[in-house]
Amino acid sequence: MDRRVVEKRLAETEQQLAGGQRQIAEQREAIALLERSGRPADHAKYLLAGLQLLQAARREGRNRLLKELAKNTR
Repeated sequence: MDRRVVEKRLAETEQQLAGGQRQIAEQREAIALLERSGRPADHAKYLLAGLQLLQAARREGRNRLLKELAKNTR
């Protein structure tokens, strides 16, 4: 794959990771608020688990792109 394409995808992935971290933090705050108010948080926890899975997939994608870049620099 062309190095510029990999670099662009890596930059996009890094932005997605940062956004995902914000979403995860916000979801954790929502869960805490629900629990403090005595309301059920099961659905919010389910959504958090989904966000965490998505974030893990993004990290895997970033790692693949980093390996691709390392391969192209040799």
